[in-house]
Amino acid sequence: MFHVTRQIDFCYGHRLLNYAGKCRYLHGHNGRAVISLAAEELDDRGMVLDFGDIKTVVSTWIDNELDHRMILHRDDPAVPMLQKMGEPLYLLDRNPTAESIAREIFEFTRDHGFPVTQVDLWETPRCFATYSAKKKSE
Repeated sequence: MFHVTRQIDFCYGHRLLNYAGKCRYLHGHNGRAVISLAAEELDDRGMVLDFGDIKTVVSTWIDNELDHRMILHRDDPAVPMLQKMGEPLYLLDRNPTAESIAREIFEFTRDHGFPVTQVDLWETPRCFATYSAKKKSE
């Protein structure tokens, strides 16, 4: 099995609903998405995938949709006020935890035909969450 990985840095804000700690308040992170892809065979160029293809599709999407945006649950009571103010938002159907954001990036990457196996979302230099492909039954 061959593996390639690309790191994409971006800034985002969020807050967690139904949470008693400090993350219940609007706050920001300098995040890093680490996207891992794999293939059993290399393409005719000798690659799993060209790093530039990941940049063109996934990095562009992260830059346009997640970077410098508040990532919030669509039912967050702050959403109407932030929308009225014209603030850039990315809304999820689930709490915008690091785990959920990793899943969102994984699903976008997969849905665009990339052989993604795992996405790590570094929320801080010491903390990250992972979302990976389900293991196939043997």
